[in-house]
Amino acid sequence: MKYNELLEGVLIVIKRALISVSDKSGIVDFAKKLQGMGVEIISTGGTAKVLIEEGIKVTAISDITGFPECLDGRVKTLHPMVHGGILAMRDNPEHIKQLEELNITPIDLIVINLYPFKETIAKEDVSLEEAIENIDIGGPTMLRSAAKNHRDVVVICNPDHYTSVLEELENKGEVSNDTKYRLALKVFEHTAHYDALIAAYLRKQIDAPLPDVLTMTFEKVQDLRYGENPHQKAIFYKEVGVNEGSLVEAVQLHGKELSFNNINDTNGALELLKEYEQPTVVGVKHTNACGVGSGYDIYDAYLKAYKSDPTSIYGGIIVANRTMDKRTAEEINKIFIEIVVAPDFDQDALEVLKSKKNIRILKLSNISKKQGKDAVDMKKVNGGLLIQGIDNELIEEELKVVTRRIPTKKEMEDLLFSWKVVKHIKSNGIVLGKDGQTIGVGPGQVNRIWAVENAIKQAKTSVKGSVMASDAYFPFSDSIEAAAKAGITAVIQPGGSIRDEESIEMANKYGIAMVFTGMRHFKH
Repeated sequence: MKYNELLEGVLIVIKRALISVSDKSGIVDFAKKLQGMGVEIISTGGTAKVLIEEGIKVTAISDITGFPECLDGRVKTLHPMVHGGILAMRDNPEHIKQLEELNITPIDLIVINLYPFKETIAKEDVSLEEAIENIDIGGPTMLRSAAKNHRDVVVICNPDHYTSVLEELENKGEVSNDTKYRLALKVFEHTAHYDALIAAYLRKQIDAPLPDVLTMTFEKVQDLRYGENPHQKAIFYKEVGVNEGSLVEAVQLHGKELSFNNINDTNGALELLKEYEQPTVVGVKHTNACGVGSGYDIYDAYLKAYKSDPTSIYGGIIVANRTMDKRTAEEINKIFIEIVVAPDFDQDALEVLKSKKNIRILKLSNISKKQGKDAVDMKKVNGGLLIQGIDNELIEEELKVVTRRIPTKKEMEDLLFSWKVVKHIKSNGIVLGKDGQTIGVGPGQVNRIWAVENAIKQAKTSVKGSVMASDAYFPFSDSIEAAAKAGITAVIQPGGSIRDEESIEMANKYGIAMVFTGMRHFKH
């Protein structure tokens, strides 16, 4: 039987309402209007106190149960006189008979919002005891009872729903079947979210592994115009908890709303930027770095990033780890850029950037803040979910020089600079770098020699004297030979191929210095 057929003819007349809320926003006005309709108000603890102070007549929960609230308020609504009144099916004669025999009066409206567990654990100095004390027990139980029996009981778990329920009661004298169903759905979503938060918090306290049955929870940030393509619907959600340094914490100062692709690309740019402590600018296009530069200030860094690939950076995203100044803003405005992100903006820099109507300007104060050790990376696959720890390492322990020639100090600086970039581009990936600047980027190739050749071909300045970083080992020596012929002087790679010696011999043949990191950085 379909839901609408099941509810056909069911009419809810609100005579009694139980109200117990932690968030008291709008509750006084709501209760007053209910009382004006002749609804009896039942309430508990702090909520009852607030309502009584506002002149609202309240029946105490202990008058209903015949039992006092006890254990510091831990037990007050867990009683058959409450749950019998909620769960009784009004069209079931046996249920109604039992209510009469037990002297239980039905409760027609439940208004509950829960102890502020999320807000409690968000506090820096919260103790485990305080967190546990803010785990609501009676509230979720009543919400779920009412939601289960939503044919007969209206249930509200969010102050945002007060107005719509009142409008239906005032205009129609009842709450529609559709509204009751949607409110019940909201309850089960809300309690699932609440329980998932608790489980996640408790798991973190003992550094427990992910469970066999995983329940995760996210909160909606905004609807997006569309996904990767206009025919795909999309929504942006955020993780609950500390999100410092992540895009969800950014404040948009100007421009159009962010799109699905904007968010995805900017996130990738930010993760790469976090690898650097010195003034650095990262330019990204379609999730891959098209230009990275580190310099003595943010202007110098931007020029390096731009000159890395002036063609690809057009229409791209720029992220910087220093305050944006006017001079740098003026350079950025010479081309079309979708998004600029920085920890702060000088006022005159903002005025320059805002001269372009649609450019998105985002301020992210903790832009260099890295994810915690317990953070995970997730990839949705058809019918499942892949979860792994984030790639927050750089090298295994220390670099190992495997060739006769040792890299110079400058080469080593360029090798480490390039290694940080190649970690964040699509595999198979190759990055050429020189003087704190990417020279060529070869991302996402199906074999490594193509990635090498593409990086060399796409270089906008001379490759001679640059270094090469590879996200994984070289299966053959052909890549080293191609690098040598292009004038590359040093190579950094994980090592680990059964043909490592061939690559080492080729490097020695051409006088190339090569170091192994002992750690690969595939990114698919």
